[in-house]
Amino acid sequence: MKISLDLLLILDAIDRRGSFTAAAAALHRVPSALSHAVAKMESDLGITLFLREGRKATLNEAGRTLLDDGRHLLRAASELERRVQRVADGWEAELRIAIDAVIPIERVLPLLKRFYAAGCGTQIRLSGEVLGGTWDALTTGRADLAIGAPGDPPSRSGIATRMLSAHTDFIFAIAPDHPLASWEGDIPASELLRHRAIVVADTSQELDARTIGLLEGQDILRVPDIRAKLAAQVAGLGIGHVPRWLAEPEIAAGRLVKKVLGDPRSKFPLHIAWRTRQNGKALQWFIEQLANDDVLNALADGI
Repeated sequence: MKISLDLLLILDAIDRRGSFTAAAAALHRVPSALSHAVAKMESDLGITLFLREGRKATLNEAGRTLLDDGRHLLRAASELERRVQRVADGWEAELRIAIDAVIPIERVLPLLKRFYAAGCGTQIRLSGEVLGGTWDALTTGRADLAIGAPGDPPSRSGIATRMLSAHTDFIFAIAPDHPLASWEGDIPASELLRHRAIVVADTSQELDARTIGLLEGQDILRVPDIRAKLAAQVAGLGIGHVPRWLAEPEIAAGRLVKKVLGDPRSKFPLHIAWRTRQNGKALQWFIEQLANDDVLNALADGI
């Protein structure tokens, strides 16, 4: 390769310092070494890169193009060096976090802000999962940490858990113009069966998909996420339970109506879970943060 990172560093130093002599001093080299390196590069490329006026060297258009684009490579190489060093020090190159649909992503962002402020350097990849898919992300290696994993853990080793919330707080809510909105008293299961349920599709890839509160034979509209479920219920397309943090503003605005069921849906716990085979410092940082009661309460409020 005719262009190396070392040569780009030389061009960068000459451009910033204004001369070969000043650049050589900054790089702790002799000026003749820089002149030789630049001359060889110009010869190899078959172009000139500088306008030379005495001791002053100014990049011409070709040199400017090479350096402007080359600085992207210099920054990438510098970041790569830092990342490699952090990995050698025990920080993962990337930490994958699965967030269940019932957890508002906005509640996770302050945690990420503190992590970035700590200068840990590990890159974070967030994914949204639903029901069994949150557990599935851990068991299949798609995630290292899960926030809000619902129900009981799968019977597989290699996963540690911590309680996020002992129960969920969902509201059965429907649009004001839905036929069930005028129902007096508790709504029996036999009546629910006659109406379409709006559900968020389980994202499991290997584990068995889970369902909550569905009746056998009930018509189903599956939607991609919890906010789509809310929108579908507000539009009167069907019925279902919605997390309190999502339902209450819509009920207050008159876009949803809260109803009571004759057979209330069973509540289920939510967990923090992580892969025990992963012992990097970034994962440990999050596990320690997620042991704080204030952090857990902020995540689980209204869920």
